[in-house]
This record gives sequence, structure tokens and C-alpha cells, in this order.
Amino acid sequence: MPARPLAQVRWGIVGCGAVTEVKSGPAFQKIPGSSLVAVMRRDSDKARDYAMRHGVPRWYDDAAALIADPEVDAIYVATPPSSHREYALMAIAAGKPVYVEKPMAIDHAECQAIIDAGQAAGVPVFVAYYRRMLPRFQRIAALLAEHAIGTPRLVNVLLHHPFEARYRDPANLPWTVRPEISGGGIFVDIGCHTLDILDFLLGPIVDARGMVSNQLGAYPAEDTVAMAFRFDSGVLGTGLWNFAADRREDRVEIVGDRGRLVFATFGDGPIRVETDGRVDDIVVVNPEHIQQPLIASIVAELTGQGTCPSTARTGARTSWVMDQVLAKQPGPIPPR
Repeated sequence: MPARPLAQVRWGIVGCGAVTEVKSGPAFQKIPGSSLVAVMRRDSDKARDYAMRHGVPRWYDDAAALIADPEVDAIYVATPPSSHREYALMAIAAGKPVYVEKPMAIDHAECQAIIDAGQAAGVPVFVAYYRRMLPRFQRIAALLAEHAIGTPRLVNVLLHHPFEARYRDPANLPWTVRPEISGGGIFVDIGCHTLDILDFLLGPIVDARGMVSNQLGAYPAEDTVAMAFRFDSGVLGTGLWNFAADRREDRVEIVGDRGRLVFATFGDGPIRVETDGRVDDIVVVNPEHIQQPLIASIVAELTGQGTCPSTARTGARTSWVMDQVLAKQPGPIPPR
């Protein structure tokens, strides 16, 4: 938290694109002690339109101007990953806490630069791995803490998507499959959520190895990833991601010595608990604004009333794991 707790948190958004329309943006207005007072987008017409539709008093087409606004206390960086480092460092230099979209940056080295700057300035940094505060994953964490499946031994991850039409035009590819902007492909864009929630549930991954391929050649990034990993606790895991499959599949299985937990990373399907020949399905519905519980925890920390579980250090760990798999800047395990 900042040196002195804030009485309230007045937010400014850098990059008010699609992710901010429902997932995050409205939540800033609905949390006690929080308000959204300014938004920025390089296209001034789109910035003005967003501000008008969401009841935001000020809009900018320049990030530096928004960050310098004396009535903005904290910054939410919701741009593609290639600019996360730049805007996070700008906010830190202004002494303003920063909430960065996932993945935290283009690679772990950039994450570390943000961590170092935040520590040197005494400015807190948070990352939008919002599943850590979703009620369904809090319930899974409670089941593990209660030893509902005994001691965890193995993790198996499976995420398959069919090839989507929006990737068929090489001249107009989404930024999510352009590595110079996203840091990788769809594995980096959404696979990071699974890796981060496993860090939350089971502790840090300390060894990760993988193979990647571009089977379709439809875009520059990988479309298939096979991964093996080890948690600090000794739990072992495997993961398979394919984005040119025949159907959608989303399954995470945590195998214990007394049973297993099965759940999806995305959506809010039932959590399945299998123990002693019994199967129980637990349904926990996601909130309308899916980032709201995490943003509420950030507001609580900044106002001296709680803590947020998704920090720069935890976000950087997930980027480090992906770097190992994609063979980008392999290096020692980052500090916890």
C-alpha cells in the first residue's frame, strides 16, 4: 500500500478498449471508496464516446496528460502488453499506484523493470489476474485448504479452441497473435490466467519446460503448446493448449491422494469434487463485472483496509513461466 492510505481512490484508465466495457470499467464506479474520473485513448473520438457512455467526467487522448492529472490517484493500464512497461513506469514516476492488465508485460525482464521501479519509489503495483478473487476460485482454494482431496500430487491442464475466422486475414490480424505486441499468441493471452490461478492455488511454479509449434501457420505466434511443470511444493503438472482443434475444451484437474478437483479456467461451470467414489458438483456464479472483486481488494489495500493477492511479484512469476516454455530469456527463478 502507499506510504499513507488514500481516503478514496480516483482512477484513470489508460486504454479504454473492449476489456474495460464490462469486465473492469464499470466496477471502478461501483466499489465503495472508488470512482472513475478520467479515461484515455489515442483516438479522441473513442475516448470522448467512452467517457460519455460511462459517465466519466474527463477524457484524454494522451496518456502522460491523464497520468499527470492531479485529480487522478491511481492508474489502470489496459493497453496491449507491449506498452505496459512504458505506462506503468510513467505512473510510478508520478507516484501513483498502478493496476496493469495481464500479462503484466511483454516478458519477465520487463516485469522486473516494473517491480524494481515500484520498489524504489514505494509505489504499489497490481496485475489483473482477477481470478484470484473470484468466488469460485476462492471456493476451490478453500477446498484445498480443507484437504477435500487430501494432499495434491498432480495437475493436468487442457485448453482447446477451434481456429477462428478472425485469424484468417494475415493483413488484419488481432494484436493477440502478433508477438511484437502481445509477447506470444493465444497461449500468452489467455493461458496466463490458468498458470496464475495455479500459482494462487498451489504456490509458485519453479520449473517449466515446453514445446511449441505453429501448426497452421496462420499467424506469427505459436498455436500449440505442450508443457511440463513443477511447483515448489513438489506437485507436478502437464498442460496442453491448442488453438486449431475440433472443439472447445477447458479442463483443469488437481489430483490428490484422496480424490480430485476438476474445473474450468473460463466460464463459471460447476466445480467437481470426486472423493471416495462420490461426485459433488458445486456451482458458484461469476459476478457481472468479473474484475470487480479484485479491484475491490486493490481499493481496500490502497485505503488501508485490506490486501490484494495479485501483485507485481505474482504477475511476474507467471510471465517467467511462460518465458521458460517459449524459450524467451530463460533464467533463474524470480524471488517470491
